[in-house]
Amino acid sequence: MKLLEEKILAEGHALNESILKVDSFINHQVDPQLMYEMGKDIADHFRGQGVTKVFTIESSGIAPAVYTAQELGVPMVILKKQVSKTLKTDVWQTQVTSFTKGVDYELTMAKNYISENDHILIVDDFLANGEAATGAVRLIRKAHATIAGIGILIEKSFQPGRLKLEDQGLDVYSLARIGKMDVDLIEFIHE
Repeated sequence: MKLLEEKILAEGHALNESILKVDSFINHQVDPQLMYEMGKDIADHFRGQGVTKVFTIESSGIAPAVYTAQELGVPMVILKKQVSKTLKTDVWQTQVTSFTKGVDYELTMAKNYISENDHILIVDDFLANGEAATGAVRLIRKAHATIAGIGILIEKSFQPGRLKLEDQGLDVYSLARIGKMDVDLIEFIHE
């Protein structure tokens, strides 16, 4: 997606060869028009594939997932990273390691928001090592639902996430694929 690539080049900051700071438009301050365009693009890619729900992991995937779900006319479900007093029983859980934060957390979802008849589209902000997406896939499979695919805003293609997901037979659709990154260097892969 050219619009996202231009925004990354204009406002993103590669802190090193693996960390990209996009807090001025994705994960701290949010550009709602960009989020709408990205959500629409992801929805267009998966339209007609029988998606019944859009899932995302809190928190940076919420905005594009809402627009994707709106475009597809389906509910959006937020998978929780934090344990809640109101989300204690009848849940699916799996452990996930955060690449950016370097911590483990229990990805949690209430069982009443998924059934074996659901065909789920996962939307997330970044794909690096594929840990978050793989955790979401595990939760969906525990509920015996199926996965339509995974929509990603920014993929770090030099890390193993895409291969890990594609090896599971999943359709990975990324709006911006970064092939190389370092301080003041961001190179995209175009297919």
